[in-house]
Amino acid sequence: MRRILWARGFRDFGDGLVAVLLPAWFLALGYGAAEIGAVSTVALLGSALMTLGVGLLGARADPRVLLLLAAVLMAATGLGFVFATGLGMLMAIALVGTINPSAGSVSIFAPLEQTMLTRAARDGTRTAVFARYSFVGSFAAAGGALAAGGADGLKALGLGELTAFRSAFLLYAVLGVACWLAYRALPPLPPEVRQAAHAPLGPSRGIVLRLAALFSVDSFAGGLAVQALLALWLFERFDLSLAQAGLFFFWTGVLSAFSFPVAAWLAGRIGLINTMVFTHIPSSLCLIAAMFAPGVEWALGLLLLRSALSQMDVPTRTSYVMAVVTPPERTAAASFTAVPRSLAAAAGPAIAGAIFAAGWQATPFIICGVLKIGYDLALLWAFRHIRPPEER
Repeated sequence: MRRILWARGFRDFGDGLVAVLLPAWFLALGYGAAEIGAVSTVALLGSALMTLGVGLLGARADPRVLLLLAAVLMAATGLGFVFATGLGMLMAIALVGTINPSAGSVSIFAPLEQTMLTRAARDGTRTAVFARYSFVGSFAAAGGALAAGGADGLKALGLGELTAFRSAFLLYAVLGVACWLAYRALPPLPPEVRQAAHAPLGPSRGIVLRLAALFSVDSFAGGLAVQALLALWLFERFDLSLAQAGLFFFWTGVLSAFSFPVAAWLAGRIGLINTMVFTHIPSSLCLIAAMFAPGVEWALGLLLLRSALSQMDVPTRTSYVMAVVTPPERTAAASFTAVPRSLAAAAGPAIAGAIFAAGWQATPFIICGVLKIGYDLALLWAFRHIRPPEER
């Protein structure tokens, strides 16, 4: 498990770095909100297609081999962004690469790692394991967001703006190599174990289909407010610098990270579904309120409060999915719930970017909050009686 946590830290540091840097990089290249939204959509669509491929491979491929290949792809993606400047080439790299505009774990890595962690955890410790996994990722993403401000430091030292940004993408490529080294130490899974541990959806199909449908609504809403677009909103609404935005997203990541152990503790007392819903709704209200904030202090304060609550459903959601399906169905369930989520999330940034470019900068974030509240209420109603083993 330790190797998976190291790899999660490396790649989420890179995701946090890129999510803040991406809008500044595109603005430096002469592009605007519409192009940023389009590239974000293409990146999420590519992640969805690769995750679907993982689900189809199932027991035929060793998850260690797939993780090693994904790490190589991450390194190649960073190098691609170092050299590419044309919109068509950037979109092609985003489609087939691992660039993540949301700084969340929506990638080919997630279902593979989640299945391996579930196999190593008992029912009573599963939520705590996923809380630790999410804590490492969020804290690393916070560090990556803070490191994005280093581009301003490099410019102050006399480095050209584009060269400073390319240095950050080169670091992203190096982090891909670090992930490869971490995954290389994982033991291979023998074919007979893979065959026994993986199966297509069967008894749990109905539950997984309903969860996937609801998660898609949540992800579409989240796609309207990906971190790259939120950073762009802060740049344009309050004239924040790259370093200031990086510092802000560092603290949002820190708050999210420390919310995960709280989520595991809370889930043990009120249940997984209640924890997901009763922390998520206030976070959506904070996002909506931030759009009407009279000044930068109020806006940042509300967004920080949102960050302390909005990710508490991440370890609980993953733990719930792994708990309510049979063990052989876990890989299929992880992929089947991840793919519709990624596809739905992919539609959001392009729509939000177009609305943003039309002059309605706050509208995508307000729609995001309203849709997420609707999702939470529907989830509570539909799954209030379906409990994981440790809650029965």
